[in-house]
Amino acid sequence: MSQFQRNLDYHRLPRPGKIALSPSKPCSTQAELSMAYSPGVADPCREIHRDPEKVYEYTSRGNLVAVVSDGTAVLGLGNIGPAAGLPVMEGKAVLFKHFADIDAFPICLQNVHLDNGRTDPVRLIEAVAALEPTFGGVNLEDIGGPACFEVEHRLKERMAIPVFHDDQHGTAIISLAGVLNALRLAGKRLSEVKVVVNGAGAAGIACAEFYIAAGARRENLVICDTKGVVYRGRFEGMTAQKQRLAVDTEDRTLDEALRGADVFLGLSVGDCVNREMVRSMAERPIIFAMSNPDPEILPQEALAAGAFVVGTGRTDFPNQVNNVLGFPGIFRGALDVRARDINEAMKVAASRALAEIARETVPGEIRDYLSKAYPADAAAGMFDGDSPLRPDYVIPKPFDPRVVPRVARYVAQAAVETGIARVPVEDFDGYEESVRRRIEG
Repeated sequence: MSQFQRNLDYHRLPRPGKIALSPSKPCSTQAELSMAYSPGVADPCREIHRDPEKVYEYTSRGNLVAVVSDGTAVLGLGNIGPAAGLPVMEGKAVLFKHFADIDAFPICLQNVHLDNGRTDPVRLIEAVAALEPTFGGVNLEDIGGPACFEVEHRLKERMAIPVFHDDQHGTAIISLAGVLNALRLAGKRLSEVKVVVNGAGAAGIACAEFYIAAGARRENLVICDTKGVVYRGRFEGMTAQKQRLAVDTEDRTLDEALRGADVFLGLSVGDCVNREMVRSMAERPIIFAMSNPDPEILPQEALAAGAFVVGTGRTDFPNQVNNVLGFPGIFRGALDVRARDINEAMKVAASRALAEIARETVPGEIRDYLSKAYPADAAAGMFDGDSPLRPDYVIPKPFDPRVVPRVARYVAQAAVETGIARVPVEDFDGYEESVRRRIEG
């Protein structure tokens, strides 16, 4: 059987789709039925009407996330529409549940498009905002740019629950964790290095802005799009997001921009970087070539040209930037403290948590678990030593059981410290342990 057919059968058998609802309360007797629905359900309805915050006490809202898409930028497939994007949103819901015990529901919306088939921000914003009474958080997914920036911004202003566009911020959060550790190994600081970002879509723009928020100097960050360097004075193909990132430079091409650069972030197309371009970079260059399925440059090519650390978006290469390292723990922490938003401090905290895990001694029982999940890496000694951090291990593995509890803890703590949490946490060590136990079941 071909892999194509296996993929289809996985989604089709034994029944279509990847998710299903299951009740959390028994309903097998007359008494239970009368409590689950009429007349008993009227009592919590009245309590919530008297005090709207009690919706979190009597319903599943506090652990429910909407995974919302209009199907305009699905994975590497493009504008294939909301129905064709539904398998991806179901998959995201599976990851929410598996990694963080969050109940997520896929919502693919039609009638929110312009005549040309692209996102109509006004319609999409209205549709998503109307979901607020049901969900504790909203994960925006696969919404095309530049509309995605306006959609997220306006929804964050309007809604009193976390709104997070993972295509933008997930890659930024996880790649920053890897870059911070790579810079540590290279003896460099984020505030001092030149960063080149290739790709000015949702992820590229978000990475650039996030790195600046984390300490990169705006004048030392160059972003490129399909027309070359985004520089001050350029008129062609400029958006408001690109205008903010435009720099004074004589460089006009990616080749020119990479000369002397310390860090390359690729969020563009495969095979657009070659060995000569890597050789032109600064000493101990860091390459995160995250285009999928084909990286901007293959790791073996980059390493042969002198790259110090290489990361990609693929599972079959070291240092994978996988969004599942981020969103489950981020939402777990945000939901648990009932945060009103996911702000910059919470995102930076998530990066810090991931970077920290990769530097820590791996406890024996976790090493055993990781050895089963990643036998080749374990055989190569990747998880050994007091600080296992090394050029081929600057980002923790997705199946590392420390990831979600630690990210949730740091995100929750940042929410509390920045005043957007509605539920206090007195003991963050205890909270992290409670998340670990919850996920283990």
